[in-house]
Amino acid sequence: MLEPQPHDPAHFELDANGLPVGLRVEGWEPRPAPERITLAGRYVRLEPLSSAHYAELFATLCNDDDDERWTYLGTRPVSLPELWMLLAARLESDPVTYAIIPLEGEGAGMPCGLFTLYAINQADGSVELGSVLFGRHLQRSRAATEAVHLMLSYCLDTLGYRRFEWKLNSLNEPSHRAARRFGFTYEGRFRNARVQQGRNRDTDWYSIIAEEWPEIRARQERWLDPANFDASGRQLSALR
Repeated sequence: MLEPQPHDPAHFELDANGLPVGLRVEGWEPRPAPERITLAGRYVRLEPLSSAHYAELFATLCNDDDDERWTYLGTRPVSLPELWMLLAARLESDPVTYAIIPLEGEGAGMPCGLFTLYAINQADGSVELGSVLFGRHLQRSRAATEAVHLMLSYCLDTLGYRRFEWKLNSLNEPSHRAARRFGFTYEGRFRNARVQQGRNRDTDWYSIIAEEWPEIRARQERWLDPANFDASGRQLSALR
């Protein structure tokens, strides 16, 4: 069981009554909302999701052998109209959704995954990455790592958010491994958080905060450097 951690004295001060209070966030102002813009890197491009992506997403995410990828998100759509309705509904409720398009390898130029920005809190500067779905062309790829890196940089560097969250089904071990690999810190478990497809879901919380980001960013950039890969594309040094 996780226990509350003692506070580092460097992270609080005493008020006039001698009680500990948080440090002042000097010059803080609410942050801009994330926009539906394209973000491009060396290995991947993130495009705001639109109906122009749906047919190719069905081809890359909804094959008979893709059921496992949908286990923690919902039931795999078995027809293009079914996927169309699912994604159209997502855009209506969660408009900041991105299609992930690798620029190398078998799926180059095709949308092969999705993720969405949720819980956008401009006043406090926090945002959540969720509904992460990587197709077979993205798994264990440089493009997948760079996709998350681009979104972290956009939110924490460009927009100046203070906190970037990733909340996941507590039983989703691949996502746990990915979160740790990217540098997220585990924060705890929200028990009985949701009823999903008629089943209980406990939700585990991870985060990266602004103070941690420069070191994590540098580590990700070193890993993404072409010099970190041999002629076959195998990594020379691990990210984690």
